[in-house]
Amino acid sequence: MIQLASTRIVFASLLALLLIFAGTATADDVDTTVDWKVGVASVDITPQQRLLMAGYAARKEPAMGTEQPLYGKALAIENRDGKRVVMVTLDLIGVTAELREQVAQQVEQKYNVPAHALLLNASHTHCGPRYNSEGAQEYFAILTKKLVQAVGQAIDSRQPAELAYGFARCSVAMNRRTPSDSGFLNHPNPNGPVDHTVPVLSVRNPEDQSLRAVLFGYACHNTTMGFRRWLGDYAGYAQEYFEKDHPGVTALFMMGCGGDQNPYPRGELKYAKMHGRSLATAIEAAIETTQRTLRHQHPVRGSLNSILETVDLEFATPDRPDFAYPVQVIRFGNDLLLVALGNEVVVDYALRLKRELHREQGPAVWIAGYSNVYAGYVPSKRVLLEGGYEARSRPWKPSLEERIIGKVHELVDKLPAAE
Repeated sequence: MIQLASTRIVFASLLALLLIFAGTATADDVDTTVDWKVGVASVDITPQQRLLMAGYAARKEPAMGTEQPLYGKALAIENRDGKRVVMVTLDLIGVTAELREQVAQQVEQKYNVPAHALLLNASHTHCGPRYNSEGAQEYFAILTKKLVQAVGQAIDSRQPAELAYGFARCSVAMNRRTPSDSGFLNHPNPNGPVDHTVPVLSVRNPEDQSLRAVLFGYACHNTTMGFRRWLGDYAGYAQEYFEKDHPGVTALFMMGCGGDQNPYPRGELKYAKMHGRSLATAIEAAIETTQRTLRHQHPVRGSLNSILETVDLEFATPDRPDFAYPVQVIRFGNDLLLVALGNEVVVDYALRLKRELHREQGPAVWIAGYSNVYAGYVPSKRVLLEGGYEARSRPWKPSLEERIIGKVHELVDKLPAAE
Protein backbone atom coordinates (compact mmCIF):
# COMPACT_ATOMS: atom_id res chain seq x y z
CA MET A 1 0.00 0.00 0.00
CA ILE A 2 2.83 2.43 0.82
CA GLN A 3 4.51 1.69 -2.50
CA LEU A 4 1.22 2.25 -4.36
CA ALA A 5 0.61 5.56 -2.59
CA SER A 6 4.15 6.70 -3.41
CA THR A 7 3.63 5.79 -7.04
CA ARG A 8 0.44 7.87 -7.15
CA ILE A 9 2.21 10.88 -5.66
CA VAL A 10 5.06 10.63 -8.15
CA PHE A 11 2.62 10.26 -11.05
CA ALA A 12 0.57 13.26 -9.87
CA SER A 13 3.72 15.35 -9.52
CA LEU A 14 4.87 14.44 -13.04
CA LEU A 15 1.43 15.30 -14.39
CA ALA A 16 1.57 18.68 -12.67
CA LEU A 17 4.99 19.40 -14.18
CA LEU A 18 3.75 18.44 -17.64
CA LEU A 19 0.80 20.83 -17.28
CA ILE A 20 3.12 23.62 -16.22
CA PHE A 21 5.57 23.04 -19.07
CA ALA A 22 2.68 22.78 -21.53
CA GLY A 23 1.57 26.23 -20.48
CA THR A 24 -1.92 25.15 -19.37
CA ALA A 25 -1.24 25.72 -15.68
CA THR A 26 1.18 27.45 -13.35
CA ALA A 27 2.87 26.03 -10.31
CA ASP A 28 0.41 28.01 -8.18
CA ASP A 29 -2.57 26.54 -10.04
CA VAL A 30 -1.68 22.88 -9.51
CA ASP A 31 -1.70 21.36 -6.05
CA THR A 32 -1.49 17.58 -6.04
CA THR A 33 -1.87 17.22 -2.29
CA VAL A 34 -5.57 18.25 -2.06
CA ASP A 35 -8.73 17.64 -4.04
CA TRP A 36 -10.07 21.16 -3.62
CA LYS A 37 -9.27 24.82 -3.33
CA VAL A 38 -12.09 26.89 -1.89
CA GLY A 39 -12.58 30.59 -1.37
CA VAL A 40 -15.46 32.48 0.21
CA ALA A 41 -16.52 36.11 0.35
CA SER A 42 -19.37 38.10 1.84
CA VAL A 43 -20.65 41.57 0.93
CA ASP A 44 -23.28 43.78 2.51
CA ILE A 45 -26.05 44.52 -0.03
CA THR A 46 -28.39 46.40 2.30
CA PRO A 47 -29.84 49.39 0.38
CA GLN A 48 -28.58 52.76 1.51
CA GLN A 49 -31.35 54.59 -0.35
CA ARG A 50 -35.12 54.59 0.09
CA LEU A 51 -36.52 51.71 -1.95
CA LEU A 52 -39.78 49.84 -2.24
CA MET A 53 -39.89 46.36 -0.72
CA ALA A 54 -40.35 43.13 -2.64
CA GLY A 55 -42.80 40.33 -1.98
CA TYR A 56 -46.02 41.95 -0.81
CA ALA A 57 -47.79 44.28 -3.23
CA ALA A 58 -49.78 45.88 -0.41
CA ARG A 59 -46.68 47.71 0.85
CA LYS A 60 -46.72 50.89 -1.20
CA GLU A 61 -44.17 52.85 0.82
CA PRO A 62 -40.37 52.42 0.97
CA ALA A 63 -38.62 50.56 3.76
CA MET A 64 -38.30 52.46 7.01
CA GLY A 65 -34.93 51.11 8.10
CA THR A 66 -32.79 48.04 8.72
CA GLU A 67 -33.61 45.29 11.18
CA GLN A 68 -30.80 43.07 9.89
CA PRO A 69 -28.19 43.60 7.14
CA LEU A 70 -28.73 41.83 3.84
CA TYR A 71 -25.82 39.92 2.32
CA GLY A 72 -24.58 38.47 -0.91
CA LYS A 73 -22.09 35.65 -0.44
CA ALA A 74 -19.91 33.76 -2.89
CA LEU A 75 -18.37 30.31 -2.59
CA ALA A 76 -15.73 29.45 -5.21
CA ILE A 77 -14.80 25.78 -5.51
CA GLU A 78 -11.96 24.50 -7.70
CA ASN A 79 -10.77 20.92 -8.13
CA ARG A 80 -7.22 19.77 -8.77
CA ASP A 81 -7.84 19.89 -12.54
CA GLY A 82 -8.56 23.61 -12.34
CA LYS A 83 -12.31 23.31 -12.95
CA ARG A 84 -14.38 25.79 -10.97
CA VAL A 85 -17.92 26.46 -9.87
CA VAL A 86 -19.07 29.56 -8.04
CA MET A 87 -22.25 29.67 -5.97
CA VAL A 88 -23.69 33.05 -5.02
CA THR A 89 -26.37 33.23 -2.32
CA LEU A 90 -28.49 36.33 -1.86
CA ASP A 91 -30.76 37.82 0.79
CA LEU A 92 -33.16 38.94 -1.94
CA ILE A 93 -36.64 38.09 -3.22
CA GLY A 94 -35.25 36.36 -6.29
CA VAL A 95 -32.70 36.42 -9.10
CA THR A 96 -34.14 38.36 -12.02
CA ALA A 97 -33.08 37.43 -15.53
CA GLU A 98 -31.38 40.82 -15.89
CA LEU A 99 -29.36 40.40 -12.69
CA ARG A 100 -28.31 36.91 -13.71
CA GLU A 101 -27.28 38.10 -17.16
CA GLN A 102 -25.30 41.09 -15.89
CA VAL A 103 -23.43 39.16 -13.20
CA ALA A 104 -22.74 36.10 -15.36
CA GLN A 105 -21.43 38.18 -18.24
CA GLN A 106 -19.00 40.14 -16.08
CA VAL A 107 -17.88 37.09 -14.08
CA GLU A 108 -17.04 35.25 -17.29
CA GLN A 109 -15.17 38.23 -18.71
CA LYS A 110 -13.21 39.04 -15.56
CA TYR A 111 -12.65 35.65 -13.96
CA ASN A 112 -13.12 33.14 -16.79
CA VAL A 113 -15.99 31.38 -15.03
CA PRO A 114 -18.44 30.17 -17.70
CA ALA A 115 -22.14 30.78 -17.22
CA HIS A 116 -22.86 27.09 -16.64
CA ALA A 117 -20.48 27.11 -13.66
CA LEU A 118 -22.15 30.08 -11.92
CA LEU A 119 -25.17 29.45 -9.69
CA LEU A 120 -27.18 32.37 -8.28
CA ASN A 121 -29.71 31.54 -5.57
CA ALA A 122 -32.00 33.86 -3.61
CA SER A 123 -33.41 33.26 -0.14
CA HIS A 124 -36.76 34.79 -1.16
CA THR A 125 -36.94 37.10 1.83
CA HIS A 126 -40.00 39.35 1.61
CA CYS A 127 -38.09 42.04 3.50
CA GLY A 128 -35.61 42.84 0.75
CA PRO A 129 -35.66 45.54 -1.94
CA ARG A 130 -37.74 45.53 -5.10
CA TYR A 131 -34.53 46.06 -7.00
CA ASN A 132 -36.05 45.85 -10.48
CA SER A 133 -38.60 48.61 -9.87
CA GLU A 134 -38.57 52.14 -11.24
CA GLY A 135 -36.19 54.24 -9.18
CA ALA A 136 -33.96 51.32 -8.20
CA GLN A 137 -31.50 51.64 -11.10
CA GLU A 138 -28.74 53.04 -8.90
CA TYR A 139 -29.11 50.21 -6.39
CA PHE A 140 -29.18 47.62 -9.18
CA ALA A 141 -25.89 48.92 -10.52
CA ILE A 142 -24.34 48.86 -7.04
CA LEU A 143 -25.71 45.37 -6.38
CA THR A 144 -24.30 44.00 -9.63
CA LYS A 145 -20.89 45.53 -8.97
CA LYS A 146 -20.76 44.16 -5.41
CA LEU A 147 -21.72 40.65 -6.47
CA VAL A 148 -19.11 40.54 -9.22
CA GLN A 149 -16.50 41.80 -6.76
CA ALA A 150 -17.55 39.16 -4.22
CA VAL A 151 -17.03 36.44 -6.81
CA GLY A 152 -13.57 37.84 -7.50
CA GLN A 153 -12.73 37.95 -3.80
CA ALA A 154 -13.87 34.35 -3.35
CA ILE A 155 -11.73 33.20 -6.28
CA ASP A 156 -8.71 35.17 -5.06
CA SER A 157 -9.03 33.75 -1.54
CA ARG A 158 -8.91 30.09 -2.64
CA GLN A 159 -7.04 27.87 -0.20
CA PRO A 160 -6.63 24.09 0.07
CA ALA A 161 -9.77 22.61 1.58
CA GLU A 162 -11.66 19.45 2.36
CA LEU A 163 -15.33 19.15 1.49
CA ALA A 164 -17.91 16.97 3.17
CA TYR A 165 -21.65 16.51 2.81
CA GLY A 166 -24.10 15.76 5.58
CA PHE A 167 -27.69 16.56 6.46
CA ALA A 168 -30.11 16.95 9.33
CA ARG A 169 -33.76 17.92 9.65
CA CYS A 170 -35.66 21.01 10.78
CA SER A 171 -39.42 21.41 11.19
CA VAL A 172 -39.80 25.15 10.60
CA ALA A 173 -41.72 24.69 7.35
CA MET A 174 -45.34 23.63 6.97
CA ASN A 175 -47.30 23.13 3.79
CA ARG A 176 -49.59 26.10 3.22
CA ARG A 177 -52.24 24.49 0.96
CA THR A 178 -55.33 23.50 2.92
CA PRO A 179 -58.21 21.85 1.04
CA SER A 180 -61.71 23.22 1.65
CA ASP A 181 -65.16 23.16 0.06
CA SER A 182 -64.23 26.32 -1.82
CA GLY A 183 -60.86 25.07 -3.07
CA PHE A 184 -57.33 25.14 -1.70
CA LEU A 185 -56.74 27.90 0.83
CA ASN A 186 -53.44 29.57 1.70
CA HIS A 187 -53.48 28.23 5.25
CA PRO A 188 -51.11 25.98 7.27
CA ASN A 189 -51.75 22.32 6.49
CA PRO A 190 -49.98 19.87 8.85
CA ASN A 191 -51.01 17.01 6.53
CA GLY A 192 -49.45 18.51 3.40
CA PRO A 193 -46.13 17.41 1.84
CA VAL A 194 -42.93 18.99 3.20
CA ASP A 195 -39.18 18.61 2.82
CA HIS A 196 -37.55 19.11 6.21
CA THR A 197 -34.08 18.12 5.00
CA VAL A 198 -31.21 20.49 5.82
CA PRO A 199 -28.38 19.63 3.40
CA VAL A 200 -24.96 20.96 4.40
CA LEU A 201 -21.71 21.19 2.45
CA SER A 202 -18.90 21.91 4.91
CA VAL A 203 -15.51 23.41 4.05
CA ARG A 204 -12.60 22.64 6.36
CA ASN A 205 -8.90 23.38 6.49
CA PRO A 206 -6.92 20.17 5.80
CA GLU A 207 -4.25 20.87 8.43
CA ASP A 208 -6.37 21.13 11.56
CA GLN A 209 -9.90 20.33 10.32
CA SER A 210 -11.10 23.76 11.43
CA LEU A 211 -14.32 24.87 9.82
CA ARG A 212 -14.12 27.63 7.22
CA ALA A 213 -17.59 27.74 5.62
CA VAL A 214 -20.92 25.94 5.42
CA LEU A 215 -23.38 25.99 2.54
CA PHE A 216 -26.78 24.87 3.83
CA GLY A 217 -30.28 24.65 2.42
CA TYR A 218 -33.91 24.52 3.41
CA ALA A 219 -37.27 24.54 1.57
CA CYS A 220 -39.47 27.24 3.05
CA HIS A 221 -40.61 30.77 2.21
CA ASN A 222 -38.71 33.47 4.10
CA THR A 223 -41.97 35.14 5.06
CA THR A 224 -42.09 35.17 8.84
CA MET A 225 -42.20 38.95 8.63
CA GLY A 226 -43.77 41.43 6.24
CA PHE A 227 -43.01 44.75 7.91
CA ARG A 228 -41.17 47.68 6.29
CA ARG A 229 -37.67 46.97 7.47
CA TRP A 230 -34.79 45.17 5.74
CA LEU A 231 -34.47 41.64 7.08
CA GLY A 232 -33.10 38.30 5.92
CA ASP A 233 -35.91 36.59 7.89
CA TYR A 234 -35.32 33.14 9.41
CA ALA A 235 -32.57 32.31 6.90
CA GLY A 236 -30.81 35.57 7.76
CA TYR A 237 -30.92 34.73 11.45
CA ALA A 238 -29.74 31.16 10.83
CA GLN A 239 -26.66 32.51 9.06
CA GLU A 240 -26.10 35.19 11.70
CA TYR A 241 -26.39 32.79 14.63
CA PHE A 242 -24.18 30.12 13.10
CA GLU A 243 -21.47 32.66 12.27
CA LYS A 244 -21.60 34.09 15.79
CA ASP A 245 -21.28 30.60 17.24
CA HIS A 246 -18.35 29.87 14.89
CA PRO A 247 -16.23 33.03 14.63
CA GLY A 248 -14.50 33.34 11.29
CA VAL A 249 -16.83 30.89 9.54
CA THR A 250 -19.06 32.02 6.66
CA ALA A 251 -22.56 30.53 6.44
CA LEU A 252 -24.36 30.61 3.09
CA PHE A 253 -28.07 29.78 2.70
CA MET A 254 -29.40 28.10 -0.44
CA MET A 255 -33.17 28.14 -0.84
CA GLY A 256 -34.88 24.86 -1.65
CA CYS A 257 -38.19 24.05 -3.34
CA GLY A 258 -40.33 26.01 -0.90
CA GLY A 259 -42.94 27.47 -3.23
CA ASP A 260 -45.81 26.02 -1.20
CA GLN A 261 -44.11 26.09 2.22
CA ASN A 262 -44.37 28.76 4.93
CA PRO A 263 -42.72 29.17 8.34
CA TYR A 264 -45.23 28.79 11.15
CA PRO A 265 -45.96 30.50 13.42
CA ARG A 266 -45.26 33.83 11.75
CA GLY A 267 -46.02 37.53 11.95
CA GLU A 268 -43.77 38.40 14.90
CA LEU A 269 -40.03 39.02 14.90
CA LYS A 270 -39.50 36.60 17.75
CA TYR A 271 -40.66 33.78 15.49
CA ALA A 272 -38.18 34.70 12.76
CA LYS A 273 -35.42 34.49 15.37
CA MET A 274 -36.74 31.21 16.77
CA HIS A 275 -36.94 29.66 13.31
CA GLY A 276 -33.43 30.91 12.57
CA ARG A 277 -32.09 29.35 15.75
CA SER A 278 -33.82 26.07 14.91
CA LEU A 279 -32.21 26.00 11.47
CA ALA A 280 -28.79 26.99 12.83
CA THR A 281 -29.06 24.14 15.33
CA ALA A 282 -29.88 21.75 12.48
CA ILE A 283 -26.64 22.78 10.76
CA GLU A 284 -24.79 21.87 13.95
CA ALA A 285 -26.50 18.48 13.92
CA ALA A 286 -25.64 17.95 10.25
CA ILE A 287 -21.92 18.48 10.85
CA GLU A 288 -22.12 16.38 14.05
CA THR A 289 -20.92 19.08 16.41
CA THR A 290 -19.78 17.68 19.81
CA GLN A 291 -19.59 14.11 18.45
CA ARG A 292 -16.23 12.47 19.12
CA THR A 293 -16.57 10.13 16.17
CA LEU A 294 -18.08 11.51 12.96
CA ARG A 295 -20.13 8.83 11.21
CA HIS A 296 -22.28 10.79 8.77
CA GLN A 297 -19.78 13.16 7.15
CA HIS A 298 -19.38 11.97 3.58
CA PRO A 299 -16.19 13.27 1.96
CA VAL A 300 -16.74 14.99 -1.38
CA ARG A 301 -13.99 14.16 -3.85
CA GLY A 302 -13.39 13.46 -7.50
CA SER A 303 -14.22 15.38 -10.62
CA LEU A 304 -16.21 18.60 -10.89
CA ASN A 305 -18.64 19.17 -13.75
CA SER A 306 -21.49 21.61 -14.38
CA ILE A 307 -24.11 22.18 -17.04
CA LEU A 308 -26.86 24.77 -17.55
CA GLU A 309 -29.57 24.55 -20.18
CA THR A 310 -33.14 25.75 -20.64
CA VAL A 311 -36.32 23.85 -21.36
CA ASP A 312 -39.34 25.51 -22.96
CA LEU A 313 -42.42 25.61 -20.73
CA GLU A 314 -45.76 26.15 -22.44
CA PHE A 315 -48.37 28.64 -21.31
CA ALA A 316 -52.05 27.77 -21.51
CA THR A 317 -52.77 31.32 -22.68
CA PRO A 318 -53.05 31.44 -26.50
CA ASP A 319 -50.28 33.16 -28.45
CA ARG A 320 -48.08 33.57 -25.37
CA PRO A 321 -44.47 32.57 -26.16
CA ASP A 322 -42.87 29.66 -24.32
CA PHE A 323 -40.81 30.39 -21.23
CA ALA A 324 -37.13 29.40 -21.37
CA TYR A 325 -36.76 27.76 -17.97
CA PRO A 326 -33.18 27.27 -16.66
CA VAL A 327 -32.07 23.95 -15.19
CA GLN A 328 -28.56 23.65 -13.78
CA VAL A 329 -26.72 20.57 -12.53
CA ILE A 330 -23.40 20.54 -10.66
CA ARG A 331 -21.80 17.16 -10.01
CA PHE A 332 -19.00 16.44 -7.55
CA GLY A 333 -17.84 13.05 -8.77
CA ASN A 334 -19.97 10.30 -7.31
CA ASP A 335 -20.39 12.08 -3.99
CA LEU A 336 -22.79 15.00 -4.50
CA LEU A 337 -25.29 16.02 -7.17
CA LEU A 338 -26.74 19.54 -6.93
CA VAL A 339 -29.75 20.39 -9.09
CA ALA A 340 -30.75 24.08 -9.27
CA LEU A 341 -34.22 24.94 -10.58
CA GLY A 342 -35.55 28.39 -11.42
CA ASN A 343 -38.56 30.29 -10.08
CA GLU A 344 -40.73 29.44 -7.08
CA VAL A 345 -40.74 25.66 -7.30
CA VAL A 346 -43.16 23.71 -5.10
CA VAL A 347 -41.92 20.92 -2.88
CA ASP A 348 -43.19 18.11 -5.14
CA TYR A 349 -40.20 18.64 -7.43
CA ALA A 350 -37.65 18.08 -4.69
CA LEU A 351 -39.42 15.02 -3.32
CA ARG A 352 -39.78 13.45 -6.77
CA LEU A 353 -36.26 14.22 -7.99
CA LYS A 354 -34.60 12.97 -4.83
CA ARG A 355 -36.56 9.76 -5.17
CA GLU A 356 -35.81 9.28 -8.87
CA LEU A 357 -32.14 10.29 -8.72
CA HIS A 358 -31.29 8.35 -5.58
CA ARG A 359 -28.72 5.58 -5.94
CA GLU A 360 -27.44 3.47 -3.04
CA GLN A 361 -23.87 3.93 -4.26
CA GLY A 362 -24.27 7.70 -4.53
CA PRO A 363 -24.19 10.56 -5.16
CA ALA A 364 -26.17 12.42 -2.49
CA VAL A 365 -28.89 14.53 -4.13
CA TRP A 366 -29.51 18.20 -3.27
CA ILE A 367 -32.39 20.05 -4.98
CA ALA A 368 -32.48 23.86 -4.89
CA GLY A 369 -35.17 26.22 -6.15
CA TYR A 370 -35.22 29.99 -6.67
CA SER A 371 -32.07 29.80 -8.79
CA ASN A 372 -30.95 31.80 -11.83
CA VAL A 373 -34.36 33.28 -12.67
CA TYR A 374 -37.36 34.67 -10.80
CA ALA A 375 -40.62 34.94 -12.70
CA GLY A 376 -43.42 33.44 -10.62
CA TYR A 377 -44.51 30.04 -9.37
CA VAL A 378 -43.78 26.65 -10.90
CA PRO A 379 -46.46 24.30 -9.58
CA SER A 380 -46.32 20.56 -10.04
CA LYS A 381 -49.00 18.95 -12.19
CA ARG A 382 -50.82 17.98 -9.00
CA VAL A 383 -50.85 21.52 -7.64
CA LEU A 384 -51.77 22.94 -11.04
CA LEU A 385 -54.83 20.69 -11.34
CA GLU A 386 -55.87 21.23 -7.72
CA GLY A 387 -55.82 24.99 -8.16
CA GLY A 388 -55.16 27.54 -5.46
CA TYR A 389 -52.68 30.40 -5.08
CA GLU A 390 -49.60 28.72 -6.54
CA ALA A 391 -51.57 27.43 -9.53
CA ARG A 392 -53.13 30.80 -10.35
CA SER A 393 -49.78 32.59 -10.55
CA ARG A 394 -49.00 31.52 -14.13
CA PRO A 395 -51.28 29.83 -16.69
CA TRP A 396 -48.98 26.87 -17.38
CA LYS A 397 -49.94 23.81 -19.35
CA PRO A 398 -49.91 20.60 -17.25
CA SER A 399 -46.93 19.34 -19.25
CA LEU A 400 -44.55 21.62 -17.33
CA GLU A 401 -43.65 19.07 -14.63
CA GLU A 402 -42.64 16.34 -17.06
CA ARG A 403 -40.67 18.82 -19.15
CA ILE A 404 -38.68 20.00 -16.14
CA ILE A 405 -38.12 16.53 -14.70
CA GLY A 406 -37.13 15.24 -18.13
CA LYS A 407 -34.58 18.02 -18.59
CA VAL A 408 -33.04 17.29 -15.18
CA HIS A 409 -32.58 13.63 -16.06
CA GLU A 410 -31.16 14.58 -19.44
CA LEU A 411 -28.54 16.88 -17.89
CA VAL A 412 -27.65 14.41 -15.14
CA ASP A 413 -27.01 11.77 -17.79
CA LYS A 414 -24.73 14.15 -19.65
CA LEU A 415 -22.40 14.70 -16.70
CA PRO A 416 -19.86 11.95 -16.00
CA ALA A 417 -19.55 10.66 -12.46
CA ALA A 418 -15.75 10.62 -12.76
CA GLU A 419 -13.04 11.36 -15.29
